[in-house]
Amino acid sequence: MSLIRDLGRARYAAAQGARVAWYMSQYLLARRISGPFNRPGEPKFEPQAPEGDTQRIRAAFLKLFAQDRANIEAGLYPAPDDIRLERAIAALRSSANFFRDLPNVDRRRLERDGTEVREQAKGEGRYPTYYLQNFHYQSGGWLSQDSAKLYDTQVEILFGGAADAMRRIALGSLARAIRGTDQRKVKLLDIASGNGRFLRQILTALPRIPATGLDLSPAYCEEARRRLADWPQVEIVTGAIEQAPFEDESFDAATCVYLFHELPPRVRRDAAREIARVLKPGATFVLADSIQTGDAADLDRMLEYFPVGFHEPYFTSYLKEDFAALFGEHGFEVEETELAFLTKITRFRKR
Repeated sequence: MSLIRDLGRARYAAAQGARVAWYMSQYLLARRISGPFNRPGEPKFEPQAPEGDTQRIRAAFLKLFAQDRANIEAGLYPAPDDIRLERAIAALRSSANFFRDLPNVDRRRLERDGTEVREQAKGEGRYPTYYLQNFHYQSGGWLSQDSAKLYDTQVEILFGGAADAMRRIALGSLARAIRGTDQRKVKLLDIASGNGRFLRQILTALPRIPATGLDLSPAYCEEARRRLADWPQVEIVTGAIEQAPFEDESFDAATCVYLFHELPPRVRRDAAREIARVLKPGATFVLADSIQTGDAADLDRMLEYFPVGFHEPYFTSYLKEDFAALFGEHGFEVEETELAFLTKITRFRKR
């Protein structure tokens, strides 16, 4: 058993090391060829960490993969199967598309233009105003098929190959919560499921769980349906969580990854109310999003980068949001909280 464990660790280290090297090299290249960070006449902002923080950031980065490997060894989910020929070809294609689009992102960052997408959706009337923005200055916002296909690459390059590992820590929290329960009897709602990346991770670990993905983007929903076609018990629904199209107490568990920092404060409250409404008493809710100010003091400096370097109009208010109090108003209690590099995972239980 010790030999098998050691071989598993070696395979994991080799695969994740290669993955991190791939995405980190692209991050460094993108930083090198990108246009100026500051607009002419603006006070200069330098996103680099203060002296000494680089080592602490690296330690937090390495700790993430140690957490991930520990969860794998605990049987919470299988080891990622990243290094395959067809995936390598797809990754090359996505990276080429990323660098092809990079000048457009640079232009929006320099012009501080984060509302370009509103023109594309003009007259449709089905999207809330806060949603019609080019978050991250990305082309197409959340509304295009190209965006749905490119999003994973953008995020992995931004986080140096750590994004999937951070999501898996959230999966581990869900798996611990329902361990010992027949997964076929756990109706799961994945909120803001996007292109299905996280839901696919869940289904790889829990292949028989009946799951519903909810997202406001038709393009991302279409991509999710394509990716999740191997699981017939999965349904993808187009809609907003603040007006959830589900009956009261419909689900036994819910997950939500990287949504709340992109919601205005008022909408966060509407979303919390609706999450409480659609979950049964005793249900689990796993919330994964950016760390907040004070969660990891060594990383606080990095948080200043997001609202400046990206179009994140609600991030500053998010950093101060008390989610234990917000969800506590709707009958949720915190069961556990875990930091995973730049992500905080909080698991709630509905009373």
